[in-house]
Amino acid sequence: MAIEYNLEIENNLLRVTASGKDDNLEQVQEYGMAIIRAAIEHNVSKVLCDEQELEYSLGTFDTYESAKFIAEVAPKVAKVAIICKSDQYDDAHFWETVASNRGLHIRVFKNLSEAEEWLF
Repeated sequence: MAIEYNLEIENNLLRVTASGKDDNLEQVQEYGMAIIRAAIEHNVSKVLCDEQELEYSLGTFDTYESAKFIAEVAPKVAKVAIICKSDQYDDAHFWETVASNRGLHIRVFKNLSEAEEWLF
């Protein structure tokens, strides 16, 4: 099943809820671009992505490439928090490291309250 997501704007926050499975690199890049476009369109500087219902299935190389791509095209003014399942934290943390090393202000969390605390 492909990535499905819902975007909601709350003041200066873009709240993203994702589910399904990241079947391939192109799909992950399209998902990332949808988030970037929404953040720019609504002039928000904080993004909260709840990916607890999204199954990560990309290999290490494609995970690296997706983080590199998003970090290159995303505005550096936003602060992004991603919440993932505990068993996918290592993959998400690798993605965070690649994107952070390229200037994206992003952190991965295992629970919502920590992510919200960091954002605000």
